[in-house]
Amino acid sequence: MNAENTQRATPVRQHTAASLPLPKAKGTMPVVDGILHADLLPPEITFELTAPIRAHGEPYVGITTDGAPAPGLYRLTDTGIRPTAAADAADAYLDALMPFERTVARLPMNSPDWRLWTNAIPTWTPKGMRLERLTVTQRELALAVIEESLSREGFDLVRAAMQLNGALGELIDDYRDTLTEFTYWFTVFGDPTSGQPWGWKLMGHHIDVHCVFVGSQLVMAPVFLGAEPTSCDTGRYAGVHAFDDETGHGLRFRRSLTRRQESSFLLSRSISAADPAGSWNGRHLAGAGSDNLILPAEGINGSELSADQQDLLLDLARVYLRRLPALHAERKLEEVARHLDDTHFVWRGGHDDVCAFYYRIHSPILLVEYDNHPGVFLSNEEPARHHVHTIVREPGGNDYGKSLLAQHYATHHTPDSDH
Repeated sequence: MNAENTQRATPVRQHTAASLPLPKAKGTMPVVDGILHADLLPPEITFELTAPIRAHGEPYVGITTDGAPAPGLYRLTDTGIRPTAAADAADAYLDALMPFERTVARLPMNSPDWRLWTNAIPTWTPKGMRLERLTVTQRELALAVIEESLSREGFDLVRAAMQLNGALGELIDDYRDTLTEFTYWFTVFGDPTSGQPWGWKLMGHHIDVHCVFVGSQLVMAPVFLGAEPTSCDTGRYAGVHAFDDETGHGLRFRRSLTRRQESSFLLSRSISAADPAGSWNGRHLAGAGSDNLILPAEGINGSELSADQQDLLLDLARVYLRRLPALHAERKLEEVARHLDDTHFVWRGGHDDVCAFYYRIHSPILLVEYDNHPGVFLSNEEPARHHVHTIVREPGGNDYGKSLLAQHYATHHTPDSDH
């Protein structure tokens, strides 16, 4: 790639507290102590919010273009990268818990709870330990597992999203038992020190990270990371910001595309609240409850791009992949590059310095969505840059490491149902 293309995107404009649309009323949503009582909301919203509960027990297929995962997309291999530090950190965290805490903090590797998550606020009582309920020492040990599993950039982004959740609570001075930095549930799956596959999940408002270790391979999908707002300039979290690169690199690639190419990738010039492609939860398609989504490929194909445009598209993919440790990220980016001719890109909205937009990268082995949203806790009725959702999936059957796990168990043993 050209050196120019690998630079970070120009930072996006940060919003001040004074410029954000604060709600006119408080306490209008049935949210208490980290739980959303969805049955008290309008039926259409309740239906959408409870999709994860309805879907997580369905037989897993994965996100596909036609209902059938293509064979051979993911291969069990030895990368030579051993997750020793992450496994040791997980063992130290579990050792710091009381036995009754450990019972809900660690689940079997084949637990259906892998697939039970939401980008909103859970409408059920999650398993795993809520970080806010841990002692400071226990919480630091839990965060160390995440830190040792991700890149520095990935860990910083997760922490920024957590802090921005706390900043939101301070900004609106409401839901202070829920909109906090540590209202997140952390679960370990499997036995980290057994040498067998294991992993962890972090779940809560705007954060869902699933991390699976299969031998020396690492799968981090699905990942949902978002924030409302995306920056804070006052209070305890002043200076925290997130998603500059996801926004900036998306705009950089969009601006490289020509008017002649618009008929291939531009689905709409606006993502207003009246856009029929949207829903209460935005335009993204691969969120919670969508593990078996059938998503036909649409948009401009990688083979239709110029060499410079291809570089910019790979740079955009890299923004999401560099949340992984460096060697894992580079391996994944190489795989994405090999599938570039089968990769599609779509865009909704404008591409000036202020408008809201949506984009999607759809590769056989990587699905990325970026979406700007109306206010949920803030009061803006139209989508805005200060509310971002991002999703990363491994389509074709490898979310939660499912494809690699199936190959591992077929080669070595049948997965146990115990811890």
